[in-house]
Amino acid sequence: MSARLDPQYRTRAVASLGDTEIDVLVIGGGVVGAGAALDAASRGLTVTLVEARDFAAGTSSRSSKLIHGGLRYLEQLDFWLVREALRERRLLLHSLAPHLVRPVPFLLPLRHRVWERAYIGAGVALYDTIGGARALPMHRHLSRTRALESAPALRPDALTGAIRYFDAQVDDARHTMMLARTAAQHGATVLTRTKVTGLLRDSERVVGADVTDLETGRVHTIRARRVISATGVWTDEMNRMTGVEFPFHVRMSKGVHILVPRERLDLDTGLITRTEKSVLFVIPWDRHWIIGTTDTDWSLDRDHPTASDADVQYLLDHVNRVLREPLTRDDIVGTYAGLRPLLSGASADTATLSREHAVAEPAPGLFVIAGGKYTTYRVMAADVVDAAVEGLGRAVDPSVTERLPILGAVGYHELAADVDSLAQRRGLPKATVERLLGRYGSAIADLFDLIADEPELAEPLTGAPGYLGAEAVYAVTHEGALHLDDVLTRRTRISIEAADRGLAAAPAVAWLVGARLSWDAADTDREITRYRDRVHAELAANQAADDESANAARLVAVA
Repeated sequence: MSARLDPQYRTRAVASLGDTEIDVLVIGGGVVGAGAALDAASRGLTVTLVEARDFAAGTSSRSSKLIHGGLRYLEQLDFWLVREALRERRLLLHSLAPHLVRPVPFLLPLRHRVWERAYIGAGVALYDTIGGARALPMHRHLSRTRALESAPALRPDALTGAIRYFDAQVDDARHTMMLARTAAQHGATVLTRTKVTGLLRDSERVVGADVTDLETGRVHTIRARRVISATGVWTDEMNRMTGVEFPFHVRMSKGVHILVPRERLDLDTGLITRTEKSVLFVIPWDRHWIIGTTDTDWSLDRDHPTASDADVQYLLDHVNRVLREPLTRDDIVGTYAGLRPLLSGASADTATLSREHAVAEPAPGLFVIAGGKYTTYRVMAADVVDAAVEGLGRAVDPSVTERLPILGAVGYHELAADVDSLAQRRGLPKATVERLLGRYGSAIADLFDLIADEPELAEPLTGAPGYLGAEAVYAVTHEGALHLDDVLTRRTRISIEAADRGLAAAPAVAWLVGARLSWDAADTDREITRYRDRVHAELAANQAADDESANAARLVAVA
């Protein structure tokens, strides 16, 4: 099957909704929903995935971009969760998504002599072995002098020594979208901008859903033998739609991150440092550093969580405790906020709530999955599909996603090993080809085809020179982008990487993608205006004193 999610694909897919009863309807286009669609489709089931906004529009585009076991969970004695996550990290790094997931070193500064090195060192040694042995280089103990050689930006009095260890990172939004494309490649129908407005019932059994195509306003009925809800922080809304009491609830925790230019911090490695509540990361991100995160309760708008002035100040205060030259607000080029879906527990502190997941069948035919962490999405997806297919009435193969590479993985290593000649043949700088390989893997061939047909697409984007025109076009012709925000915020990361949040790039990108989406001049102007209003609303929210006022400022723009 084709993994090309162009406008024609969407037209055909929407037209086919309701033609026949399918095996599995997946509600939610985040990483778990996309993973569940791939898991079910790769077992030979007929699958449709519907998402009200865009792939990864919620939590799955707003994480710390880490694929990790959660070093701090060892201190909470959650060994099983760490072991499971590290096993998934190894699979993603080496077989499932080597083009999207890559190693990243971290320096963990020590502040106390003797006991802290022994205590934390034992934990990091366990972290290296319980689930990820030989997946990444082992940790090393460093003296203060050696640590400062790797991290000159640190104040000498901020550490007595350090431990250097490895984890992995991912562009979460691109990874989620590539999962959805892989599901389509295996026969799933995957649709964005299709919102579930009601569940179909046959007596007590859930047998499908009514969905509204938000692009046209038309309502479609999808009949399914099983319905899977992978709606993350919207799980309780599904609870209300169902009308039955779920065995668990989801509590939202807001995590805020800021981006600063790479040259602003003289570091050869990422950092992880303790705070009074959790940990703070400084994560290398191409030409930037991501600094985060916060961990606070959130009970306001789920669609558009935002960072307040207090959130930004919290991050600056904590990172500046260890820096020779403090960061200021003028250094910040991007800010984003996301919501973690935590299973409700007895604790009043979101930092201690479980990242483990749960699967339930609150009504016959409806299966709900909630909780978990990004790294373990594949296990979560397999678990909910396992539950859904039990009693389906026919034999269904077990999950195969442990051995199923994501689109772009097959052939990636061979291309990466030949990058010099590849760049020469294509007439592109080596650095550009390396960057494209890290975003598209072996699907880079599609980009080359676009450029061959339209050589001007090899030019950098106006206002965002780190991206090519071909990437904006490819977002529409292959990756399912339907709106300007989809391209600037999730297919690329211009909205958080450009100091103007992508405002200068918006007109050029709108012109490129509008030609492929049949926009007229009014459509193009409307998209640019909507994006500009969103940016201004988010900047205003960043100046607001608290969550309530930040939420109100952000909701001025609904996009």
